[in-house]
Formats: sequence, structure tokens, C-alpha cells
Amino acid sequence: IRVKENRRLQQTSLRLEQENDNLAHTLITSKVLLRNALDKAEDRVDELTKDLLQTRHRLKITEDEKRGKEEEAAMMKEVLRRELEKAEQEINRSSGIIADYKQICSQLTLRLEKQQAAFRDQLNTLIVRIYKLCSTVIKEPDPTFTPVDQRRQEDQEKESLRAQITNLQKELAQTKLQMVEASCRIQELEHQKGVLSNNLQEAKNSWINKAFLSLRKSGSGLSSISLNRDGGPALTLHSGSLFELPGWTPKKLSWSHRDNRAHV
Repeated sequence: IRVKENRRLQQTSLRLEQENDNLAHTLITSKVLLRNALDKAEDRVDELTKDLLQTRHRLKITEDEKRGKEEEAAMMKEVLRRELEKAEQEINRSSGIIADYKQICSQLTLRLEKQQAAFRDQLNTLIVRIYKLCSTVIKEPDPTFTPVDQRRQEDQEKESLRAQITNLQKELAQTKLQMVEASCRIQELEHQKGVLSNNLQEAKNSWINKAFLSLRKSGSGLSSISLNRDGGPALTLHSGSLFELPGWTPKKLSWSHRDNRAHV
């Protein structure tokens, strides 16, 4: 009975030792697997931490670039606004000058017409005086006047009439010259006004595109430049980074300009 009991105990002991060895092997294998998983998790954490730091760094750089581009856009907007105001003031000034010269030309035309009418009246008066003098000389000859005196008097009257006619012709020529100069000046001012209008339109359409060419090449900045319905340029900013930032949507900067209402 003891032998059987000992044998049974030995078998039980062997079985328990085998189970213990199996459990130990399983425990070691689990520890190795857990250690490998922990190492991979730590490596993944390190990678994610590194990516997070890089992302934060790129985010800071992108935000700084965004602020810089917005400041440049605001500055260029102010410059364009001043240029547009300057061009509009120049157009208004030219329009005022053209209106003044047109008024001067109208006044000179009226003055010329009056001088022509006065010249015709004076010429008719002189002709009447000449006829009267001639008729008086023919009808009532003065016995005290010799032919030489009479010829001298006629020559003096002719010279006086010629001088008056010459003065009137000079005044008429000066008035015509002033009218021609005023017309030339008006044409020149109208040409300048047209040039200013064209320059203003070109500034509205293409000046901003050229000014922001460097911004479009920088990797982030302007995506497109277009005209608003009122004719003013509109700038569309977007992120040019390699990744999209959450909460950062494209921003559109636009401004209106004053309508050109200068009339001649």
C-alpha cells in the first residue's frame, strides 16, 4: 500500500512539476511578448511625440507666415487705396481744369464774336465817314486848301484809318490765337484724363497681381486675385503648407474702391 501511495505521490509530483514548467514557460513567453509590445508602444509614443513637436513647430511657423502675409496684404491694400485716391484726385483735378478751359474757350468765342461785330460796326462807320468826307470834298471844295494840303489831309485820314484797321486786325488775331491755345490745352488735358483713367483701370486689374507675385512663390499666401462686383480687387489667402491646420479656413481679403464719378 505504501509503495502504491508513494508511486501515486511521485506521479502527482511529476505532473505538478510539468505543469509548473509549462506555467513558467507560458509566463516567460508572456513577459517577452509584453516586453516587445511595450517597446513597440514606447517607440510609437516617441514617434508620435516627435511628430507632435514637429507639427507644433510647423504650425508656429505657418501662423507666423500667415500673420506676415496678412500684414503685407493690409499694407499693400493701404498703398493701393492711396494710389487709387491719388489717381481719382488727379482725374477730378483734370476734369476741373478742362471745365475751366472750356468756360474760358466759350468766353473767348463770345468775345471774338463781339469783337468781330464791333470790327464790322467800326469798319462800316469808317466807310460812312470816308464817303461823307469824299462827298464833302467833292461838293464843297475849300478855296483855301491847295491840292497839296488836300492830298496831305487825305493821306493823314487814310493813315489813321489804316492804323485803326491794323489795331482791330491785331486784336482779332490775338483773340483767335488765344482760342487756338485754349483748344490745344483742352485737348491735351482730355488726353491726360484718358491716360489717367486707363492707368487707374490697369491698377484695378493687374497692379495687385504684380505686387503679390512674390507672395504666391513663397509656398503659402495668395491663391487667387479677382475683382469684386464693385470693381475693387479681392485677395484669397490659403495655407500652402504640407498639411492642413484644423480650424484654419481660407481667408478672403477684399476692399472696395471709390467709383470714378468725374464728369467733364
